[in-house]
Amino acid sequence: MKQRPSPQPPRHWQDLWRHSVSALATLIRTGEVSSREVVDAHLARIEAVNPTLNAITVTLHQSARKAADAADAQRKKQQKGGLPPLHGVPFTVKENIDCLGTPTTFGLAANANALAQQDAPVVERLRAAGAIPIGRTNMPEMGLRVSTSNPFRGLTRNPWNAQLTAGGSSGGEGSAVASGMSPLGIGNDIGGSLRNPAFCCGVAALKPTQGRVPFGGAGDGFLSAQLMLTEGPIARRVEDLRLVLEQVHGQHLRDPRSVTVALEGPRVPRRVAMVTALPGTVVEPAIAAGVWSAGETLAAAGYQVEEAVPPEIELINHLWAQFQMSDLSLTADSLRPSLSDEAAMLMDALIVRVDPSLVHATLHQERSRLGRAWSAFFAQYPIVLGPVWPSAPFVHDADVASPAGSELMLDMQWFVTPGNLLGFPAVVLPTRPIDNAPMTVQLYADRFRDDLVLEAGEVIEAAFGASTPVDPFVAS
Repeated sequence: MKQRPSPQPPRHWQDLWRHSVSALATLIRTGEVSSREVVDAHLARIEAVNPTLNAITVTLHQSARKAADAADAQRKKQQKGGLPPLHGVPFTVKENIDCLGTPTTFGLAANANALAQQDAPVVERLRAAGAIPIGRTNMPEMGLRVSTSNPFRGLTRNPWNAQLTAGGSSGGEGSAVASGMSPLGIGNDIGGSLRNPAFCCGVAALKPTQGRVPFGGAGDGFLSAQLMLTEGPIARRVEDLRLVLEQVHGQHLRDPRSVTVALEGPRVPRRVAMVTALPGTVVEPAIAAGVWSAGETLAAAGYQVEEAVPPEIELINHLWAQFQMSDLSLTADSLRPSLSDEAAMLMDALIVRVDPSLVHATLHQERSRLGRAWSAFFAQYPIVLGPVWPSAPFVHDADVASPAGSELMLDMQWFVTPGNLLGFPAVVLPTRPIDNAPMTVQLYADRFRDDLVLEAGEVIEAAFGASTPVDPFVAS
């Protein structure tokens, strides 16, 4: 697949799909364009490119246009001063997050008619902020894979290269945002499911601190989900991630684990631990070079950047897998009839990794100990800069080509799992593409210091700019 990144500003309303969330919100608020024009531009973009990419599974033409017309009427009445922050801006929603009146399928044909009876808290809050759902996006069956394909909705393609995975499990969001079909996607992350697609598709993503953004609407999930799953945004600009977080954070009555904590914390030393090598795996030179480039950018902006590796990454990966696979083993028999042969094979290959010697009490004790160790590390280095995946995106279905595909899946998540097991915030953002392939880096900070990773991310972004939406592209 050939592509040419096109970050140039649009000249006509039909090109409004190129704009960021923040830019669209400003244009609508000031009356330079209408919400209907913005929605129609994105619907036209979906019609043009989704047949190739298959990222959006359900397009909400009628309801989105109706909401846009209402937003425009409201703007005429209230003028720009009384409008919510995301007034009239479209967004897309992953198929395991409830969006009223649309199916929450989890990528399964068995859930084709599982219409949501109410919005998930994050969707509810985005609507309250003026945003308009424009479509649902694809995911792998039950989110089991780090690649996005399922027999019900089909294969989602990467707009940079049709032969490579778009990531998962929020791969539909990554592909849609990278190609301009949506300026903003809402997904979730229990093992990199926001960050993996951002890496593969060259866009930005925020995995908020666990508990900062309420989760709910599609069931409470197993213990691993209650401990590690969080919802968050995928966009093309870091400022958009910040803007969305401001709208969706805070305690919600439908999520007893959610909390309200200030979005800004006290000043800390501007010290960064730069991770270019990881114990237990090999970081490809191009990936490490991207981290170096981002580190040099931070150093030029006044950060003190040193090479260092946070504690016990190999053990973190092992414990993350134990939480996940232990819960998966409990539901495997009920899930298997709804899964494809490939997904069931992957599930079984993961379940056999359960370590019977590690009881849940030990898992929780070790998780707490590791959390303290990382917090001590953050006291020395308030920001950690490193890779997302240690190697480039793989070709479609390599993760289910054989039972050994589970090894590929776990290897790719080597520096992703700390954020999930220990609840830390993480931002992924692109640097400079290399050989027509996106490069991204990942930033970590201590719990509830989402502000630190967003601030450092904006510094890096200012140096490299955005490389999406990808346009034009053609299937190879």
